[in-house]
Amino acid sequence: MQQTTLRIIGQTTRQQLCRSFSTTRVGTMSHIGGLPIKYTSEVKIEHLPTAFSAIDSRFFDKTTLKVTGPLGERTMPIEPFVSLEFVQPNGQADSAETQLLVSVGNSAERKQRQMWGTTRACINNCVIGVTEGFSATLRFVGVGYRAAIENGQLALRLGYSHPINLEIPEGLKVSVPTPTRVLISGIDLQQVKLFAAKVRKWKKPEPYNQKGIFVDDETIRKKDGKKK
Repeated sequence: MQQTTLRIIGQTTRQQLCRSFSTTRVGTMSHIGGLPIKYTSEVKIEHLPTAFSAIDSRFFDKTTLKVTGPLGERTMPIEPFVSLEFVQPNGQADSAETQLLVSVGNSAERKQRQMWGTTRACINNCVIGVTEGFSATLRFVGVGYRAAIENGQLALRLGYSHPINLEIPEGLKVSVPTPTRVLISGIDLQQVKLFAAKVRKWKKPEPYNQKGIFVDDETIRKKDGKKK
């Protein structure tokens, strides 16, 4: 009887320890959201109080962030619980470099903690986009696979009975330095990668002959066919 009682007490103690350990939160600091965004005087960032969209109800309560640089202008929505602070290094107002700090009202709340790092990453992408830009390179591997710019469209010849013509999205630059290589560039990282994915889906790389459309440094492990 005494051994049974000790066994029950031991099991209860272990359960309490596991329960208390699983619900303990180590910290609520965002490793990405806490990093400052550094930019030079050629970039202008404005946090406007106006709603990001007057038509889409999803953005009625979100303010507008406008980032302007040598390559163009980007805008993005800012959640109401996100705060932006512009800081001059060492307190020098005439400094050539400015830092932008992103914070949230309550880092213990799950949604705010999730959007903290996401907002910081999106703003940083906007800064990089208007200064350096983004690019994606497509490599065509396969007999007869090639591309060309025809009538303002990207024409793909991938072994089908007809060429595939794709409209080039506004804001993107598409060039074909060689018939088997396509270069996509723009200030919006999402649009650049999205258009690259749309082109790639017409002939995804396959592992047996390693043919298809490869994006940037994409590789695929070769598989052996069935052996008799």
